[in-house]
Amino acid sequence: MRRKILSAVLAAALVIGSFAGCAKSEPSSSDAGEAGSAAKKNLTFVIVPKVVHPWFDEVNKGAQLQAKALSEQLGVEVKIDYRAPQTADVAEQNTVLEQAAATKPDGIALDPLDYEGNKAVIEEIQKQGIPVVLFDAPAPEGSGLTSVGNDFAEQATIAADKLAELIGHKGKVAVMQGVPTAPNHAERYQAHLDALAKYPDIVVVDGGIDNDSVEEAQSQAAAVLAANPDLKGYLNCDACATGIAAAVEEAGKKDQVTIVSMDNLIEILQYVKSGTITATSSTIPQMQGSMAVLMMWQKSIGIDIPKVVDTGIAYIDSSNIDEWIEMVK
Repeated sequence: MRRKILSAVLAAALVIGSFAGCAKSEPSSSDAGEAGSAAKKNLTFVIVPKVVHPWFDEVNKGAQLQAKALSEQLGVEVKIDYRAPQTADVAEQNTVLEQAAATKPDGIALDPLDYEGNKAVIEEIQKQGIPVVLFDAPAPEGSGLTSVGNDFAEQATIAADKLAELIGHKGKVAVMQGVPTAPNHAERYQAHLDALAKYPDIVVVDGGIDNDSVEEAQSQAAAVLAANPDLKGYLNCDACATGIAAAVEEAGKKDQVTIVSMDNLIEILQYVKSGTITATSSTIPQMQGSMAVLMMWQKSIGIDIPKVVDTGIAYIDSSNIDEWIEMVK
């Protein structure tokens, strides 16, 4: 994965670098004050995830690779300032954003816990001339923000349809939420429900809320398994399926409950390898970090950037698990 991402990053940086001089003559009005950053000797871009979590560590890896590639291409030092809130709390995330903005970085990439709760802080940062982009989250209509990620509804639909197929389109399925206010988690949750609604013989039960915590996912799943001894399948909305898998193994139901999860953390891939998780639908976090930095850099030098950067969806099961473990480890 790292080799592939780095190759893609280098290619993108080379292409963008070739037309950057032309594009600088047409900065967007809102970003006019941001133009000129390219003249700085060094550049610093901030990554603010929802919370401390291994999934975001992978985002940071991609961001670091992009920074390295840009440093080599631009001949300046490009730094990544990774600032993860300790808890999934909007007020804490806003404090992190404000502290990051006070350092006058060249851009901030945010995975919002609750866009409406973050909105005022985001707008204040933009007034300071600091470019802001979102990653792993859709950009709200009218916000003018760029979203780096994928079609979260499509990602969830792929997982739900696959689970339905694996259990013969009938039986009881639990769906666990992540952070309910997080736009991407909410979108995936609704897409799961919409996809399962297509199958009249599937009964959906509340799978709990993990709030982006693997430990909470395990605790919630254990309770759901105890309350639903006839459960056939489990879906979730974030990168916490290892908690569900641990609970299923503890309950001795590895061969009774089929799990189709989200994302490609090495811990999740190892559960796919062992068979406790049957398959996973991944947002490719490394690519999100890489592209988020690239978008911040472009915006910092006054280039118009796309509203949506789609980093793709990977489907991983026993047929390609060895390849993915080799790429991610």
